Parts: sequence; structure tokens; C-alpha cells
Amino acid sequence: MAEDVGASGSNNDGGGSSIKEQDRLLPIANVGRIMKQILPPNAKISKEAKETMQECASEFISFVTSEASDKCKKERRRTVTGDDVCWALATLGLDDYAMPLKRYMHKHRELEGDKAATNEEQHKGIC
Repeated sequence: MAEDVGASGSNNDGGGSSIKEQDRLLPIANVGRIMKQILPPNAKISKEAKETMQECASEFISFVTSEASDKCKKERRRTVTGDDVCWALATLGLDDYAMPLKRYMHKHRELEGDKAATNEEQHKGIC
């Protein structure tokens, strides 16, 4: 899940270009769906609540990504990795988010390694 460092969420790049709001914000339908998952089945969510959460979540992602991007630029790398995002979360004092993300990435890498090994064994049998 690497992202190009040049694709910053900030629309203040000094060059006068601006990013359209629809490109800067998470899709509101997705935000609403995530919000609905945690609420009781009969609960309703106002449009204002969805828009507020959309703005906050999008800003949070931009904030963390910007910190990770700055690290990559200093290291002369063009790709932001999951490890960079974990580092950024910890650097910003968001350890409560960084640690679960690190655990998730570790499990994901283990599963991907298992899949790669299985695929390799299957291909050896074919060739």
C-alpha cells in the first residue's frame, strides 16, 4: 500500500494550484457506512454529522501522510510505506494508533508470506 510522495493531501503547495474538494475528501458514502457500523441499527446520522466526520477523517489522513512524506523526502525516497505511516503516527504522539497498525501490518505480512510460499510450491509442481 505505498503511495507516491508527490500526491500530498495539502492544497497549499505554493504553486497556486488547488485540489478539488471531491479529490481531497474521503467519499461521504464510505464515511457514512463506517459510522453506521458502530451505531445501533435504528440510529440515524445527519448529513452534517457525516460531512463533519468526512472533513475530520480526511484532515487526519492528510496530517499523518504529510509527516510520513516529509520523512521520505529527507531520506530521498519517493514512496511512503506503511512503516512510514506508523513512524509518523508515533512521532505525532498518536501511539494509540501506531501500535495496533504495526500489529496489523505484521500479521498482514505474515499472511502474504504464507500465500507467496504456497504459490511458489504450486508453481514448482507445474514446471
